[in-house]
Amino acid sequence: MSMVLHEHPLSPYAQKVKIALREKNVPFEVRVPNVGAGTDIDDFVPVNPRVEVPAIEDGATTVFDSTIILEYLEDRWPQPALLPKDPAGRARARMIEDVCDTYYEAINWAIAEILVFARATGPLAERLLGRAHEQTAGANAWLTRHLGEKPWFGGDAFGWADLSAAPHVHTAANFGNAPAPGSALAGWLERVRARPSVGRTFEEAMTALAGFTALPQAVASGNFKREYRDHRLEWMLRSGGDEIVRDGLAKSTIRFSREIG
Repeated sequence: MSMVLHEHPLSPYAQKVKIALREKNVPFEVRVPNVGAGTDIDDFVPVNPRVEVPAIEDGATTVFDSTIILEYLEDRWPQPALLPKDPAGRARARMIEDVCDTYYEAINWAIAEILVFARATGPLAERLLGRAHEQTAGANAWLTRHLGEKPWFGGDAFGWADLSAAPHVHTAANFGNAPAPGSALAGWLERVRARPSVGRTFEEAMTALAGFTALPQAVASGNFKREYRDHRLEWMLRSGGDEIVRDGLAKSTIRFSREIG
């Protein structure tokens, strides 16, 4: 029986898991639970009580949270190794992952809230997009310093930090916030996109994006709720989008993590 990956192709958390599975040549099948519309929840709760993607089923074993899944894959299929051997390198890879997951992701997610889901227009949208542009530049500068002159964040080998950063830097570039031309990070992004495991994952995301045409209307009607996880809510409040949060709560067009019980 092949592994089952519960995912959404546009989720950067699911993307990094798919890249890791492909790097390790682990066969898997995908399922896309429609939790944003409030369906498939009962079937998904036994896999992940928080009702968030990604989650995996490996036989009788279920694992949720993208970081924990990466750790499980590294333990279950240690070759090829995605984490460096030395403790400092392993810690650095995990820190890069953490910043990308809890800081960079919120910036791209907020841009999508504005450009794709029309949560803000006019001066508010311009102000928030300006903040997102500045923050992306800062995140890219931080990543550039960690990359240095190396081809990959871990040195000569593609690994954990690369697959963790790739979905976020790629998405930011698609939003017009690419790394500075000629920079080390721009060269890294070009190499990342050329990697088969990454290229296939990004192609699947682009295919899924084509089906997004009706989602803004579904969100506006309350039939599809976007999840405001902790770091995303922080971004809105810190960056001046509190009225978007209030409006979403009033119209019931946003949701939070599911209570466990």
